[in-house]
Amino acid sequence: MAARSAPSCHLRLEWVYGYRGHQCRNNLYYTAAKEIVYFVAGVGVVYSPREHRQKFYRGHSDDIISLALHPERVLVATGQVGKEPYICVWDSYTVQTISVLKDVHTHGIACLAFDLDGQRLVSVGLDSKNAVCVWDWKRGKMLSMAPGHTDRIFDISWDLYQPNKLVSCGVKHIKFWSLCGNALTPKRGVFGKTGDLQTILCLACARDELTYSGALNGDIYVWKGINLIRTIQGAHTAGIFSMNACEEGFATGGRDGCIRLWDLTFKPITVIDLRETDQGYKGLSVRSVCWRGDHILVGTQDSEIFEIVVHERKKPFLIMQGHCEGELWALAIHPTKPLAVTGSDDRSVRIWSLVDHALIARCNMEEPIRCAAVNVDGIHLALGMKDGSFTVLRVRDMTEVVHIKDRKEAIHELKYSPDGTYLAVGCNDSSVDIYGVSQRYKKMGECVGSLSFITHLDWSSDSRYLQTNDGNGKRLFYRMPGGKEVTNKDETKGVHWASWTCVSGLEVNGIWPKYSDINDINSVDGNYIGQVLVTADDYGIVKLFRYPCLRKGAKFRKYIGHSAHVTNVRWSHDHQWVISIGGADHAVFQWRFIPERKLKDALHIAPQESLADSNSDESDSDLSDVPELDSEIEQETQLTYRRQVYKEDLPQLKEQYKEKQKSGTSKRRERAPGNSIRLHFVHGYRGYDCRSNLFYTQIGEIVYHVAAVGVIYNRQQNTQRFYLGHDDDILCLAIHPLKDYVATGQVGRDPSIHIWDTETIKPLSILKGYHQYGVCAVDFSADGKRLASVGIDESHTVVLWDWKKGEKLSIARGSKDKIFVVKMNPYVPDKLITAGIKHMKFWRRAGGGLVGRKGYIGTLGKNETMMCAVYGWTEEMAFSGTSTGDVCIWRDIFLVKTVKAHDGPVFSMHALEKGFVTGGKDGVVALWDDSFERCLKTYAIKRAALAPGSKGLLLEDNPSIRAISLGHGHILVGTKNGEILEVDKSGPITLLVQGHMEGEVWGLAIHPYLPICATVSDDKTLRIWDLSPSHCMLAVRKLKKGGRCCCFSPDGKALAVGLCDGSFLMANADTLEDLVSFHHRKDIISDIRFSPGSGKYLAVASHDSFVDIYNVMSSKRVGICKGATSYITHIDWDIRGKLLQVNTGAKEQLFFEAPRGKRQTIPRMEVEKIGWASWTSVLGLCCEGIWPVIGEVTDITASCLTHDKMVLATGDDLGFVKLFRYPAKGKFGKFKRYVAHSTQVTNVRWTCDDSMLVTLGGADMSLMVWTNEMEGSREKRPCDSEESDTGSEEDGGYDSDVTRENEISYTIRALSTNIRPMFGIKPHLQQKEPSIDERPPVSRAPPQPEKLQTNNVGKKKRPIEDLMLELVFGYRGRDCRNNVHYLNDGDDIIYHTASIGILHNVATGTQSFYQEHNDDILCLTVNQHPKFINIVATGQVGDSADMSPTAPSVHIWDAVNKQTLAILRCYHSKGVCSVSFSATGKLLLSVGLDPEHTVTIWRWQEGAKIASKAGHNQRIFVAEFRPDSDSQFVSVGVKHVKFWTLAGRALLSKKGLLSTLEDARMQTMLAVAFGANNLTFTGTISGDVCVWKDHILCRVVARAHNGPVFAMYTTLRDGLIVTGGKERPSKEGGAVKLWDQELRRCRAFRLETGQVTDCVRSVCRGRGKILVGTRNAEIIEVGEKNAACNILVNGHVDGPIWGLATHPSRDFFLSAAEDGTVRLWDIADKKMLNKVNLGHAARTVCYSPEGDMVAIGMKNGEFIILLVSSLKIWGKKRDRRCAIHDIRFSPDCRFLAVGSGENSVDFYDLSLGPTLNRTSYCKDIPSFVIQMDFSADSRYLQVSTGCYKRHVYEVPSGRHLTDQAAIDRITWATWTSILGSEVMGIWSRHAEKADVNCACVSHSGISLVTGDDFGMVKLFDFPCPEKFFVCLEVCTHAPLKDVDAGKTE
Repeated sequence: MAARSAPSCHLRLEWVYGYRGHQCRNNLYYTAAKEIVYFVAGVGVVYSPREHRQKFYRGHSDDIISLALHPERVLVATGQVGKEPYICVWDSYTVQTISVLKDVHTHGIACLAFDLDGQRLVSVGLDSKNAVCVWDWKRGKMLSMAPGHTDRIFDISWDLYQPNKLVSCGVKHIKFWSLCGNALTPKRGVFGKTGDLQTILCLACARDELTYSGALNGDIYVWKGINLIRTIQGAHTAGIFSMNACEEGFATGGRDGCIRLWDLTFKPITVIDLRETDQGYKGLSVRSVCWRGDHILVGTQDSEIFEIVVHERKKPFLIMQGHCEGELWALAIHPTKPLAVTGSDDRSVRIWSLVDHALIARCNMEEPIRCAAVNVDGIHLALGMKDGSFTVLRVRDMTEVVHIKDRKEAIHELKYSPDGTYLAVGCNDSSVDIYGVSQRYKKMGECVGSLSFITHLDWSSDSRYLQTNDGNGKRLFYRMPGGKEVTNKDETKGVHWASWTCVSGLEVNGIWPKYSDINDINSVDGNYIGQVLVTADDYGIVKLFRYPCLRKGAKFRKYIGHSAHVTNVRWSHDHQWVISIGGADHAVFQWRFIPERKLKDALHIAPQESLADSNSDESDSDLSDVPELDSEIEQETQLTYRRQVYKEDLPQLKEQYKEKQKSGTSKRRERAPGNSIRLHFVHGYRGYDCRSNLFYTQIGEIVYHVAAVGVIYNRQQNTQRFYLGHDDDILCLAIHPLKDYVATGQVGRDPSIHIWDTETIKPLSILKGYHQYGVCAVDFSADGKRLASVGIDESHTVVLWDWKKGEKLSIARGSKDKIFVVKMNPYVPDKLITAGIKHMKFWRRAGGGLVGRKGYIGTLGKNETMMCAVYGWTEEMAFSGTSTGDVCIWRDIFLVKTVKAHDGPVFSMHALEKGFVTGGKDGVVALWDDSFERCLKTYAIKRAALAPGSKGLLLEDNPSIRAISLGHGHILVGTKNGEILEVDKSGPITLLVQGHMEGEVWGLAIHPYLPICATVSDDKTLRIWDLSPSHCMLAVRKLKKGGRCCCFSPDGKALAVGLCDGSFLMANADTLEDLVSFHHRKDIISDIRFSPGSGKYLAVASHDSFVDIYNVMSSKRVGICKGATSYITHIDWDIRGKLLQVNTGAKEQLFFEAPRGKRQTIPRMEVEKIGWASWTSVLGLCCEGIWPVIGEVTDITASCLTHDKMVLATGDDLGFVKLFRYPAKGKFGKFKRYVAHSTQVTNVRWTCDDSMLVTLGGADMSLMVWTNEMEGSREKRPCDSEESDTGSEEDGGYDSDVTRENEISYTIRALSTNIRPMFGIKPHLQQKEPSIDERPPVSRAPPQPEKLQTNNVGKKKRPIEDLMLELVFGYRGRDCRNNVHYLNDGDDIIYHTASIGILHNVATGTQSFYQEHNDDILCLTVNQHPKFINIVATGQVGDSADMSPTAPSVHIWDAVNKQTLAILRCYHSKGVCSVSFSATGKLLLSVGLDPEHTVTIWRWQEGAKIASKAGHNQRIFVAEFRPDSDSQFVSVGVKHVKFWTLAGRALLSKKGLLSTLEDARMQTMLAVAFGANNLTFTGTISGDVCVWKDHILCRVVARAHNGPVFAMYTTLRDGLIVTGGKERPSKEGGAVKLWDQELRRCRAFRLETGQVTDCVRSVCRGRGKILVGTRNAEIIEVGEKNAACNILVNGHVDGPIWGLATHPSRDFFLSAAEDGTVRLWDIADKKMLNKVNLGHAARTVCYSPEGDMVAIGMKNGEFIILLVSSLKIWGKKRDRRCAIHDIRFSPDCRFLAVGSGENSVDFYDLSLGPTLNRTSYCKDIPSFVIQMDFSADSRYLQVSTGCYKRHVYEVPSGRHLTDQAAIDRITWATWTSILGSEVMGIWSRHAEKADVNCACVSHSGISLVTGDDFGMVKLFDFPCPEKFFVCLEVCTHAPLKDVDAGKTE
């Protein structure tokens, strides 16, 4: 019995006592079947009151804390806590998982709610941002996520009457959410004055936008929209924890223990006070309530569940009770009856009936209870307390017998002796006291051997000994009753213990895992009769072991359910049940024990229940009783596939190194060579660690993989085609059921799976993002729509994909050991199996998760390693091949039988129509019938069976078979030795492909005049390959040792081979027989070379750092080259055979003279003048350029120069083959690079005539043959190469506009800081000084004068109700582009400025606005697809990408009705700078301003992000979809043009290739347009337009414009292209040109704007018209026929607009800006009437009272007065150096006040004429002037200053007026001040960082409008002296500079 196997009996959960009432709410409901669903600990419980039965849902791994019921009331969603918490949706009827939602929340899931039709689920996390997340739960897909609130959220609910609306509430807030696209946007509820701001605990939604919510103080708050409209006070006397809506109305439950029922309008119906009922008690608190018909369910804080029938509300029925808060530790079992006793820190002791599943007695004690025991006769119950006392009660009536307190620390364990005479009491002060029962518990003895607290006690059967365990894990023995310690081991040897509850001791050694902390097993109980042991630990697990259990790391069965620590566990008196109790979850679990004999019956009845129910895993330690692993599998499991450097990291690494090396690369570098190479043939197949990776395609070609290449081999023509999309080792391959597509998975940090077409060899989809390190198995579903994959991360993650969409459907952790295979069920697409080391698991999809069940082996076999698996002829049947040669046959999850199939592991299986084929390590292929009854035929793979015409040679008989596939009348076999064979059904075998076996390959030699080569490898073989068309292995020879180098003699007759043990041999090149061998060195021979000419000498280099020179004829060593400090890597001879060039591992380049080996020093410059016979060196001046930017991480391992000395080929550690122009001088030469090898390339050699390049991959064991394509000869094919590492520095010019745009940094509004450098205390924070004369309310004094002179005399004072945006003047052209478009056949145009999208009617000039953006719009595009007419997308700036409302976002909206269709919150931090729709209009492309300039593709209607990738390290200006494509787009930017393809979820990009044109260089690209046949046009900074075919530059249209080409537009209907640039207008040229489709002819248009240079930023072409947006903020329409220009929109160009003035009597206004213009606008005609260029930046402007003069203040301190009629200058003056901030005419026209940044106000007397002499000025102004207002009588001036102070001065003396009473009497002519008590209310709470900038009171004097740094325009009543006044908000601008009445209406 000491076998370490798990016991064969079982536990089944039968009952859970308890309900989670603490810290949870709304977690108790009726299901449709009238059952009750709730949760406790980690278990969902479905309780049927009728049958008194419980069902359990056990899919969670930790405490459940939230629950929601689906509207149809069958499905339940539960959320748990934990580091990676997940949500399960499950069926309350079958308790099966339907869906798992995971990988989003952290910490835990606090709330859940289903929407009205149950399709979507919302969840709230416990993380710091309380993330709110909306799921499509059936698909397991997250739809949207946003930060919820800074503090806890307690409840969330969907508005059941409005689609896409939610409400959440919590600590001091309530939020109303709307879901649009992927954006959840919250609005905070406004408490206003109706109710106090307080914590809201629960809510329910009703009709008409009403929301009812329960508050912490017991009131109910009623909301309409987002406003609080009324409160129902005192609904409860304390917090309302739960609110439940049903057909009849609402039920609420609170902390006061009351339930209230309300009707649908929230009028009270009735109150039920539970504290007053029979079962009630003081302090009862309701946490959950559910009203259904005439039944009400109530859950309380103290873990009770009541059911109330409404008409008998005084008699609630108690249906569940449990312990309340406080840890639960005490558990005792009645010795003769089926009773259990528990006691807890809630001070209650409870007795449970295990038969009736009910609480039968309860008694409250004075102290928390920590342990309990019942005497043998069942009369006394002893309880140990936390305070060190213990109490004995009579079980019968719970009366006290005795209470004794001898100790001060907690009593943790007590037990009665088996004879009933003693009670042993163990205390935390490490002593055990012995009391005599019959002596009224007199103390008889004391045991004091322990040094730590006592944890467990056991008596011997004869009551003479006691054993104890303490906190140190010590086990001690004492004699009873005296308590003397027994130190003699022999005395205790034969003792029989009455019970076994100790955790240490020989008998329970096995319960400890091999490495474990001693305190994590809390309790044990042995069942001697059943020979089982049950344990409880800190991880919530109850385990069953065999007893006794002697050896560490024994096997067990484990049962989960408790959440955290299980504190105690005991067998019932008759061993029928196990009782376990949970510390923190205070739940009591009752498990039924199912012994072995009953197990078999149980299986047949309900296999489901017994297994899923226990969720039992076998054990932690697996390697105990299983035979040794097969050597091959052993080897394979040790492969990690980790890389030092992953290819994904190269771009970042390059950037880092470039930063370091900014200085060094000034020299102009050589161009890349003209030649290129193309992969021609690969020798090799990856069989040594892969399986089932070889298939026939539809047309009978063969597809497999080797290194990083997917190979399609045509066996008739003996040719190969290649898929080169991977950049590292491919580890697995699967074929689509139609045999046309293939999926391959690779190694990588974030490894990808490519699905590609075997015909076109193009990728269809690329899947990544969920695996780590590599993908080791893939499989297609039977319908070909789905794909399953397995990763090689720690937990071997299993992922199910919808591969066409590139979406992850589901994900789960597979196993901690390696998984070899995944297979999808051909009959049910939602099921799959995985097989691997000790692992066979059957999965089914559940939403976003997979639920797995281990195969049940039973008594039939052992838990073995599975190497392959297939499904059989029904969905139930599966077959797997084991590592011992058996085939296991499974039905459902049960092993039915095993069949011996092979000697050694079964590596491959394939299901046929009528049977199976298997292959194993024994080299035999076996055909079976369809039930594995008999073997029909076997084929042994032997040399004798090779067909006569077969190419190549079989290396050994019976090679291990790794892959089998059938088709086209043949069996295709792949072997571990890298061979692919075709077995004819009649027996003969043809060898198709072969390569080296496992072990690195380094040695490569090219024959001097024949097209053959030799290789030698660590696999101990020397092979000769034919490079001519037959492509086969000509000869092979086994060596005693592996080899690392080889070389042909100059006559080709001899072949020298260097071996790994320091010896080398010479063999006959034809027969490969030995000629001679030497063994002079100990370490690897690394290079070997014959001298040129006659081959007289042989140079042999070794890792011992020597080169030996041998005379070939005399076979003697004639010289030794010494002096290298490290191992030798390469050697080369000169042409004369006199000089050796040597490279070493220390990067030394040395020279030696032959044959003696004397060292020579040769100057660096001279080296290249020497004629070398070969060049394989990687060092020296001639190859300085071959070392990459990241030379520190990677080594160049090999190089080879062509015989014509033109091209140097290199191979490096990263698997790149590169071609350089020779000599490669200067650092970082340009190159062409090719990826096919996966890891290091160990050798490269050109063939004798330079026609081919042969490369060797070290670890990928492949020999690749490339054809050399000379410069002139090749047809213009796109080469597979990439350009060199560092981009060229010259980029064709500089343009100020481009530079400025590139450098703009956008600030967002929510983080606005003040635009003025204000200082001081904000007005709303200043203390108000009490005024001296607070007048009595009734007084005879004259009434206070009006605050403000009003001018609508005689009219009624009508307040302004609201502001509606009517007109916007301006267009954002300065840093945006392509943002003006035609709509509705050219009737309307659409553009943007500030944060508004504007639809402008060309004929009438009317505008309508889209105002949903909350910050500046940066880009705009229009959907061109007829299905989406008038759909516009706009992108805005934002801050961090945290999905909060201030994150950057793209809005998609309807231009006509301004409906928002979707909001896409993006991860582009900073902002979105370009958007573009795809051809079908369904996809949207966005580009970010983040440092990576991320490119993202969205399916905008669903709000789903499809793909995202870093675009470029510098600014991308534009990215646009090809007008005919949904998958191809082009991005252009700073020195950047990239051609992108969307494949599934991946974005593949190719850089534009310039190398085909002489002298072309990468410039900064600014715009893009498209032509037919894959032509692309890009506009550059120099004015050229580049024309690209695919991704290759094919011509340049030079000087298409004189300056940068900023805008290009492709007309869809006729293909004509419009370009716009920056140029001076001239006779022939114009800033806008219209071109034909090929960009060959053009027609220029001049813009008649009168500017010196026109700079066009946006072009669009409609019917016969071209629409142009300029840098100067004009929008112009140009007629194509007559070239007439019509200016539609005008605006200021640059810099802030500060000045604003309205005409005193007409609807005109003036604006002045820092662009040096003042413009006059007509509000009625909606246009600009005039503009004046001042030549300097203007800051302020003002009309005289009559409207005949205008004063303008400039930034340089000057001011100008113009006459309105003639626009002539009347006068100008400059008395100040700083900017003029405000300028004002006095109402009587006599004075002009000029306020400046020099803290001054100057007065000028205008009656003295235009000389403008200063008459006086105001003194001691504390800071710069912001605004000024004259009084109505022109005698006073009020001045607002930059330190938040307002001063009043006399005019014209400038004296400071300080008398507050006098100030209060002044009537002002105007009010523009933002300071003063009258306008205190305009300062908002949120103005810490940002300011109110401007204000203006209406002419009626009762409304005030303000503008602030947040871009808000707000309307207040005037005056508004109270703080935080309620206002109307209109958000439009970026930060506002000035407001003036009369502009918006």
